[in-house]
Amino acid sequence: MSPEESIDRPDSLDPLEDVLALVGTRATSASTLTGRGEWALRFPAPAGAKFNSVVQGTCTLTVAGHEPLPLRAGDSFLLTSPAPFALATSPAATVQPASPLFRGEGRGAQAGPATAPVTTRLVGASFRFAHRARRLLLDPLPPVLLLPAHADGAAFVQQTLGRIERELDEERLGARQVAQQLALVMLVDLLRHHASTGQGPSGWLRGLDDPVTATALRAIHADPARRWSVRSLAETAHVSRSTLAARFKKSVGQGPVEYLTRWRLELAAHRLITTDQPIAAIAQSVGYGSETALGLAFKREFGTTPGAYRRTASPT
Repeated sequence: MSPEESIDRPDSLDPLEDVLALVGTRATSASTLTGRGEWALRFPAPAGAKFNSVVQGTCTLTVAGHEPLPLRAGDSFLLTSPAPFALATSPAATVQPASPLFRGEGRGAQAGPATAPVTTRLVGASFRFAHRARRLLLDPLPPVLLLPAHADGAAFVQQTLGRIERELDEERLGARQVAQQLALVMLVDLLRHHASTGQGPSGWLRGLDDPVTATALRAIHADPARRWSVRSLAETAHVSRSTLAARFKKSVGQGPVEYLTRWRLELAAHRLITTDQPIAAIAQSVGYGSETALGLAFKREFGTTPGAYRRTASPT
């Protein structure tokens, strides 16, 4: 299913699915890292998001500007900020740049003395996004998301990681594509876990953990062109207007009508650069009565007109 098909479905009820589709989420690489003895690697800032899971042994994750995070077998993490990071099994190990070790996409890398026994294994993947991902998906998230080995769903993650390892090790037909698709499953699992904790900064993902707010979010995503109001959304969630407004603001960080406006404009921006629909038709499809009404709201939000955005923005 293409991103356009997913986000245009009238029966779409999953805000997470909608946002991942809208930003064109894809895994660009999946790889393994085998550590021997003591080792330490320095990684450049990821362009999008970076996932890793410890399959064997222990190591420490250090992200610029944050406290070191000890990791053990079964722990997984997602880096969402463009900051350099390091992985190490010992503070005494000489730090080496990681990039030269990963010679080819989908191939494994070795760290540490070649003659030492294997002490650590990790599986990782990188994610790229095609459309405004930093604001929509990554900015509302903490710089590091952790899925501990004891968390719900962690065992399933390890099973999927085992499949990724086999695909990459055996190099069967389509192995890299399979590994990258499985990596997307890891991404969704980490985002689900974060949503279920109710922790971290406010945002639409945190709102999914509140049943009242989640009902309103799903209603908006199912029919963004509908003339929603706080009253109609509250009726859908079976609560009062004041309750919906307070809980939505607390979890999402903005009011329901403000969220609706921004989501409509994100949809419009996406359609401007991925379709050749007339601007007037796009305006109608996202809930604006006219091209002029969309233009005014679009200019306030993005600082440019829909026509200029279409001419200058890139879908990638």
